[in-house]
Amino acid sequence: MRYFVWFSYDGGRYHGWQLQPNGVTVQSELQRCLSLLLRQDVTVTGAGRTDAGVHARRMAAHFDVEQLPMSCTDLVHKLNGLLPYDIGVSAVEPVDVDKHARFSALARTYHYYIHTRKDPFRQQYSLEIHYQLDFPLMNEAAAILMEYDDFGAFCKAGSDVKTTICHVTQAQWHQTSDTSWYFEITANRFLRNMVRAVVGTLIEVGRHRLSLDGFRQVIEQGRRTQAGESMPAKALFLENVRY
Repeated sequence: MRYFVWFSYDGGRYHGWQLQPNGVTVQSELQRCLSLLLRQDVTVTGAGRTDAGVHARRMAAHFDVEQLPMSCTDLVHKLNGLLPYDIGVSAVEPVDVDKHARFSALARTYHYYIHTRKDPFRQQYSLEIHYQLDFPLMNEAAAILMEYDDFGAFCKAGSDVKTTICHVTQAQWHQTSDTSWYFEITANRFLRNMVRAVVGTLIEVGRHRLSLDGFRQVIEQGRRTQAGESMPAKALFLENVRY
């Protein structure tokens, strides 16, 4: 039988989601705890591959076992007692055997958080910006993203991707207070480092260092060296995965 696990995590201590030979990852911790509780080797497949330091508010993964030795509710309770403090499981549920955590996902949504005044309670999960940003202009640029489907300009150099085609359906900056904003972007898939590179390039627009036409040229030329810098991972959250 196949089961989905829904969980969240603070990525600050981890080398990303995916298993690494020389680092602790979220996947390795989830597999370790499931294997201990189910008394067999369990492999989990995640909905995506968040980079080192990136967080997830609602992430999904699947695993296969012949039969659970306990109820899904009990497994959630036991997992939360065994997992580290910065990984929390909200649900385990049986699904059709052909439902895949990664390939069955219809859309993923990320948020990137920034604040414009020093705040000790935001430092861990938001990026402090010390310069003026033109958010209306940044939203004009964000809307341009939905006119394109090749985002090679925002893909980390050397990534082993077969295609740089993504379908962005939402991209917008939202203001939550006088000093805080977040960028929301939804797509069917994302390239490695894509969201942080998009944010860095939009910030160049917001600082009036890059025009809207220049932003289009960055996308159309498809070269990572032409886009803005990749912003710090600490402010990026995988907010939701939709099936």
